Amino acid sequence: MKRAGRHFKKTAVAAAFTCVATTLSAADTATNSVAPPSVSGTNSVPPLEKSSNAQQQNWNVHAQSTFIVQGYPGFSAQYSGPNSLPSGGETRETLSLDLMAGARLWRGAEAHVDGMMWQGFGPGNALGVEGFPNGEAFRLGTSVPNGSLVRAFIRQTIGLGGPQETVPDDALDLAGTRDISRIIITAGRFSAKDIFDNNAYANDPRTQFMNWGLMANEGWDYPADAIGYTTGLTIELNQPQWTLRYGFFQMPAVQNGLTWEDKFLVWPYNNSPADGPFLKSWGMVTELERRYAIKDHPGVVRFLAYLNEADMAKYSDATAILRADGPNADWQAARAYNFKYGFGLNWEQEIAKDVGIFSRLGWNDDQEEAWVFSDVGHTASLGLSVNGDLWDRPDDTYGLAGLANGISKAAQEFFQAGGTGILAGDGNLDYGWEKVLETYYDLKIYKNLHGAVDYQFVDNPAFNRARGPVSFFAGRLHWEF
Repeated sequence: MKRAGRHFKKTAVAAAFTCVATTLSAADTATNSVAPPSVSGTNSVPPLEKSSNAQQQNWNVHAQSTFIVQGYPGFSAQYSGPNSLPSGGETRETLSLDLMAGARLWRGAEAHVDGMMWQGFGPGNALGVEGFPNGEAFRLGTSVPNGSLVRAFIRQTIGLGGPQETVPDDALDLAGTRDISRIIITAGRFSAKDIFDNNAYANDPRTQFMNWGLMANEGWDYPADAIGYTTGLTIELNQPQWTLRYGFFQMPAVQNGLTWEDKFLVWPYNNSPADGPFLKSWGMVTELERRYAIKDHPGVVRFLAYLNEADMAKYSDATAILRADGPNADWQAARAYNFKYGFGLNWEQEIAKDVGIFSRLGWNDDQEEAWVFSDVGHTASLGLSVNGDLWDRPDDTYGLAGLANGISKAAQEFFQAGGTGILAGDGNLDYGWEKVLETYYDLKIYKNLHGAVDYQFVDNPAFNRARGPVSFFAGRLHWEF
């Protein structure tokens, strides 16, 4: 019978309680009122313009399209397994198109929808590298266009009075004004990344760094379907100096699978998607964002804590089956409803006009298999972003960043025994930290059309010193209105 161990339940619940208590306590100590650089997503906080006379927008329509071609030459590999990146080299393309619309419903309420079409594959069918090099490479690769209603949510903003700020027209925001002190409730289908773990310099693979580990904290196995979205509810308390957030999201019934609503919202039709049991398959996350300034240069620190429950095998149980019955054994009998918890730190800091640095740190207990995002147990990144205004190209951006990913001893033994995860699974493992270096230049071509060139160097792909290193080269075209 599948059941979570009593010890892990007590540990996970205690961790969740401690995280929330720590976050609430820290919220009371915030001072200084400084707005951070603008961030993509529904929780973006652009430089504040205190105003109450901005024209209110009742509806809007936006669109975007992104095309990426990416390839790598052959590399050295002592062996390969079911989830290995092919060592012979290859070139793949991805294409996405989003049509987004928003409408004002009643006082403080907005509804937003986002219909997305995608086509193409990531290198190696999005396997074999944990810091995967293309954030537009969905795990559901397809040679013909597929579509989905990836966002359909309502956002209710409750003003708490006091000074107001201007809200610019955006893909997921209607122009107008709102109280700086406010409560925001978002319910429906969207991405957990729309609300949590945002960063002004490394957040959107369509316009910034392309690597998975630079667009998000890979230590956070964030709730999502195989496309990156799920149903959920979030509550945010925003104050001039800080923001406190909490979210609850559903998990798919199958690892790296589709959620129940995908039966009706994904084209072509697929009858297999399902959520796990509501009370046993979910993800909770809380985040405290603190804004500050150093000599008029804005900065933001975000502390994140999460707790997931899903039908996840403990690595130790799955490894025992593999060692007893061989690397081809069916170890999924080890799956049971277990908890997984972790923490993340997200930092951004302007150090000079048009120059910013950023970092993410992530850790999870890594005793259970990952369920939705990556197999990473601990991660660290550090990067630099420079606006082209320094060389009279204000719409251009140059970026340079490094990333390191690791896993626990229990996870190492699982992959050494022949286990497979979401991205890793070479049939064996000579463990080493996976290390990534990415640099890109994004330039404005014409009005709303941008192009970018990108290079990534990956050492020890999927934590394996027996494979690589690998160099990835990419070009990107992005258009929006």
